[in-house]
Amino acid sequence: MSDILKLKNLMWGYSKSKVLFTANNLKVFDYLKKPKSAKSLASKLDTDLRATTILLDALTALEFLQKDEDFRYVNSPFAMEYLISSSPLYQGDIISHSDTLWKNWSGLDEIMKTGKPYRSARNHDSFIRAMHNISIIKVKDVIDCIDLTGVKLAIDIGGGPGTYTIELAKRGVETTLFDRADTIVIAKEFVKKSRRKNVKYIEGDFTTDSFGGKYDLAFISQVFHSYSVKESLTLIRKIKKALNKNGIIAIQEFLIEDNLASPLDGAMFAVNMLVNSDNGRCYSVNEMSSWLKKCGFSDVTVKHVNDSVIVCARLS
Repeated sequence: MSDILKLKNLMWGYSKSKVLFTANNLKVFDYLKKPKSAKSLASKLDTDLRATTILLDALTALEFLQKDEDFRYVNSPFAMEYLISSSPLYQGDIISHSDTLWKNWSGLDEIMKTGKPYRSARNHDSFIRAMHNISIIKVKDVIDCIDLTGVKLAIDIGGGPGTYTIELAKRGVETTLFDRADTIVIAKEFVKKSRRKNVKYIEGDFTTDSFGGKYDLAFISQVFHSYSVKESLTLIRKIKKALNKNGIIAIQEFLIEDNLASPLDGAMFAVNMLVNSDNGRCYSVNEMSSWLKKCGFSDVTVKHVNDSVIVCARLS
């Protein structure tokens, strides 16, 4: 790729994203399980025919749709697997959340002067369901990274939709999901669908409220990137007090190298935390490992799953 083409793709990157966001908002993919003309779909969606046709052609160019010789549109196999709401691997909620983030990222110029987040838009329900979309793709691989030998009681701190709670419960671990009340309402929906009975809940703020007991495992996924180093150390010390002898802490975070500038996804997610949190950023494996050792943990292990890193350690 030439340098100028790379620059053009960066400048126009938002156009592809917005086409996907709009299609997702309109539930286009739910309507295109079977072939339909642009006119038929426009009638269903109550949208302008010209606008609908142009959007559908763009989605075809992006390979989300296929277009036949009769000018009818239908979902591609990829869209059928990930973009229709009835699919177990549905990604529409994280797409919706990304559309919300789009509005916040528009404040980046101002953030550079103030250093403060720009939260012009927020949808908690969409955010929590988005976390399920992300997690369901890799949940089994992530939990495989944790040595569950002898683990009978676990706590999923900031457990969100309960995706990891459910997987731990499936493996015979009695698991407590700790999160705020409005989040637990959503988590209970997912747990009910899973038919898991060995799940408990504690409503609270993990920075101030009790974890409610002693556990063999504390799992904490995608939490530390919202906090400062000082806040993270305070939370780890609190987790330590909630663990049994030889208890395990398992941390999942986005991967970023020691130079904090690669891989690209990690560096971009750090900007996301600049936009959406007061003190957050991405932390390297060495940074997190040093926290654990400083707080009295040892036997640190590191494993990689997709764009995430799983850091585990035991109480010394």
